[in-house]
Amino acid sequence: MTKLRWCLLTIAAVLVALLSVPQTAVQAADQPITDPIPERPITSGLGLTLEEYASFPKSEPTPAPVDPRLMRWARINSIGEVPDGSRRMFVPDLNGKMYLVENGTPHVYLDVGATFAPDFFSGRGLGQGFGYVAFDPDFKRNGRFYTVHTESGDGIKTKTPDLTPQPKTLFHGIIDEWTADDPSAGTFHGTHREILRLGFAGQIHGIQQIGFNPNAKHGDKDYGLLYIAAGDGGQGQAAGNDDPQDLAIPQGKILRIDPRGTNSSNGKYGIPATNPFVGKPGDLGEIYAYGMRDPHRFSWDTGGQHRMFLGHIGEHAIEAVYDIRAGDNLGWPDREGQFVFNKNDRCNLYPLPADDAKYGYNYPVAAYDHDPPSNWSCNADVGRAISGGYVYRGHKVPELYGKYVFGDLVDGRVLYTNEREMRRGQQRAPIYQLMVFDKTGKRLTMQDLAGDKRVDLRFGTDSRGELYLISKANGKIWKVTGTRHFAGGDVGHTQVSHTAGAKNWAPVTPAKWRFEGDQVILAEPGVSRPGPRRPFEYAVLTKGPTFGSERIDADVRIDTPTDISNRDVIIVFGYQSDTQFYYAHLSQDNTIYPHNGIFVVNNADRVRIEDQWDAVRSRGATPAITDTNWHHVRVVHHADTGEIAVYVDYSKTPLMTAVDTTFTSGRVGFGSFDNIGRVRNLRVTGTSVNG
Repeated sequence: MTKLRWCLLTIAAVLVALLSVPQTAVQAADQPITDPIPERPITSGLGLTLEEYASFPKSEPTPAPVDPRLMRWARINSIGEVPDGSRRMFVPDLNGKMYLVENGTPHVYLDVGATFAPDFFSGRGLGQGFGYVAFDPDFKRNGRFYTVHTESGDGIKTKTPDLTPQPKTLFHGIIDEWTADDPSAGTFHGTHREILRLGFAGQIHGIQQIGFNPNAKHGDKDYGLLYIAAGDGGQGQAAGNDDPQDLAIPQGKILRIDPRGTNSSNGKYGIPATNPFVGKPGDLGEIYAYGMRDPHRFSWDTGGQHRMFLGHIGEHAIEAVYDIRAGDNLGWPDREGQFVFNKNDRCNLYPLPADDAKYGYNYPVAAYDHDPPSNWSCNADVGRAISGGYVYRGHKVPELYGKYVFGDLVDGRVLYTNEREMRRGQQRAPIYQLMVFDKTGKRLTMQDLAGDKRVDLRFGTDSRGELYLISKANGKIWKVTGTRHFAGGDVGHTQVSHTAGAKNWAPVTPAKWRFEGDQVILAEPGVSRPGPRRPFEYAVLTKGPTFGSERIDADVRIDTPTDISNRDVIIVFGYQSDTQFYYAHLSQDNTIYPHNGIFVVNNADRVRIEDQWDAVRSRGATPAITDTNWHHVRVVHHADTGEIAVYVDYSKTPLMTAVDTTFTSGRVGFGSFDNIGRVRNLRVTGTSVNG
């Protein structure tokens, strides 16, 4: 049965699925999906200006690690502000120490690792050790705060988890309450008590985060309740293991407890009566939401609708943001994101069944996938994992307002979605990639700032809602102090327009060109010429001056039929000679090196320089032109910074970006390799370098 015939026979069921679940591939339920989320993060053109806030001492895991991913300078894991008006910031290091930061200088406030030695354990598993701190909203008055740490070894043989542990438990995740004698003191002195201990069978996906809802005020039902993100212990993908779906156990859940209550089974904390499973036979009253693999980071929007967002790390492919409400089921391990997870297939995800709505799963409001190369082993780590963030509601960086800023903790990409576009049960919100600049305006990457390809990126905020970025790789924290638009700002005011007409152009091969009315037409395909690999045929605009910084606006069309895959036209800029220039290649193909990118020719074969090209996966920016219609193209080149941006069809976000300073001036042109096309209304605005 053909795919088309199958779709016709089952169209009613497919429509039901499409109405209830957005953006899911339409295909047979037993057919694997090779690219679950084809769309990639959109280059926003907006960048964060970062300034170094603090640097932390080198620390070592216990025991010594064998996994190089644990060999970081300092495994700092989060940052937040002590809620006492002191403006002190707190930072936990997974290797054991809790720091307070005052005026950018950290000092040890509490050594959690030493307190629980020799059972304290941070040397295996990426999240093991002293993972998180949450301060009671009334800390200034009561001195209380809460920590999460991991224990293993002989100690756990004599200590019993409070809730059902996983079989063959190897590690305990423990939440402790600390009470400072003097909340204003620079170092901790006081008492502590254990309030909850959970047992995990694996060294990953333990207790990832704890926190209080910052929107809850005195008298609110949620005030003072502690949320706990407990992973599946790395067991959810195993055959026969459905712990995240089992409401009788805590693994793979977000829990909510009252640290000052006593109605739990151990009498050390309370179970809020408003929790969704309270009073249901066999269910844990502590559970707030469930069906999770690795609920890595959650936060609440302090504006808007005060929603709770979760950054959830996937198994096969899906890194997702969820809007979490009481009683939600995210579907793991039956679902990964909004796809079917098959435990018997380590390599693929599958489409949702037509009757999926009956399960009531909550699907992501934003997500991206791993995009592995074609030859990647499905049993290997691709190097993608979401680092959940925050909806920006501060005041110092207005262009971020209302954006949920998050990232990929491995490669350090900084991303955002618009909070208003993240809607349950609707299409996933578009994800945009932010750039990063230092305070001088130099564009960098988080890998540059971290000094490592594995950034181990985390996010934090202070009480005013200002953002901080963290890297374990070099133990540094940066504060977001502003934004900057890539290739933004003034290019100059000299303008050349009305550029049609043969007298204004110098073609490589004049016989191949026609000049009709307002159009400049490449009527015959170019042919390869001796010398470096470069566009075969183009014409250089001779009207007007040579430009330094410039903005080129033009309408272009590819006349070659669309059934030819390598269709292209080019915009030339920075032209010095036939073997020295830049060009923007506009094509319907984005899967091979020569197509749909920004290139430089400098007395050698053209070199691809734009940011969007992924050489490992052989994929570039979204194809620029896929039809034979007219399209508006804008190329912006800032000679002083080397910033280059290409926009298509008046988009506010650039299709391609690059930074290169090979040529700081030159002329403009239009052409192709071996296709035909035309340009009209070409206009150049910029800075003349020759009067």
